[in-house]
Amino acid sequence: MRIAVTGGAGFVGRAVVERLHRRGDDVVALVRDPARAEHLVRDGGGGRGTVTLVRSSLADPGVLRDATRNADAVVHVAGSYRIGIRPSERAAMWDANVGTTERVLDAAIAEGVPRIVYTSTLNVFGNTRGRIVDETYRRNLADGFLSVYDETKFRAHEAAEARIAAGAPIVIVMPSQVYGPHDHSLASLQLHRAFHGTLAYRAFGSTGTGWVHVHDLADGIIAAVDQGTVGGSYCVGGPNHRMDDAVAIAARLGGRSVPRIVLPTLLARIAAPLNDAVGGLPGMPANLRETISAGDGVTYWASHEKATRELGFEPRSLEQGILDTWGTH
Repeated sequence: MRIAVTGGAGFVGRAVVERLHRRGDDVVALVRDPARAEHLVRDGGGGRGTVTLVRSSLADPGVLRDATRNADAVVHVAGSYRIGIRPSERAAMWDANVGTTERVLDAAIAEGVPRIVYTSTLNVFGNTRGRIVDETYRRNLADGFLSVYDETKFRAHEAAEARIAAGAPIVIVMPSQVYGPHDHSLASLQLHRAFHGTLAYRAFGSTGTGWVHVHDLADGIIAAVDQGTVGGSYCVGGPNHRMDDAVAIAARLGGRSVPRIVLPTLLARIAAPLNDAVGGLPGMPANLRETISAGDGVTYWASHEKATRELGFEPRSLEQGILDTWGTH
């Protein structure tokens, strides 16, 4: 097939492009800077397909239509995932998550692409309050949003659903916390440091997430391209753990001790006004209040049973994923 992938040089997009190329698909990878994405062509895994790099910030609808023309499928992976951003960065995140989604979906629809896979997030459920929910769950909007990321991804998800209601051939996949090779997220960094014995202290240990390895997620996204039900949505999360449990697993596998020092949430709340006023104290996010809101006691838990049943999605355990990611490094 000919498949266009947005965010092709990003953490998740790279894994999707490599797997598509390896199985023989011809991939059009939309990237900001082709010169910095040559690895997609050079290190594509020896696949039988081709990888064509297209420069795009995903801002120009004309470029998007050209890139998606005659495609058998479009996979929209690009987006911005950051918690604790400055107020001055909110507009950029809104465009990266909402504006970009609307433009990509509309371009693919205008070109008559028969299959569009949109990568959303389990974050659209908000705080599941310890429950493991499924695709039928709906959050209470009266509770408000946990972060700018939370709001923008929810609105982008709404945009995809609105186009589905109008007849667009869209399939939605909703990942949990992604980790694996080439990841630079703060959540993943805690596991990396715990495994290698360099984690100085624990923070937000009560945060609950599902941990999905990036290669398992890429396989789930591609399965949605091949056999996902148009108009349907799939939770493609990994095993659910509190952060303290995940850190303990990583430390044990690395032969390390769990750090005894814990950053009390109360102390973080006390420090938040000063921290946020100065744009972030050393080693702290620019918006600590948002970080606390999105993390303290919050769970982002969902079942992947539907994706397993319909897509064959089988995420590896966190233990195996940690060893696969850091065990040889």
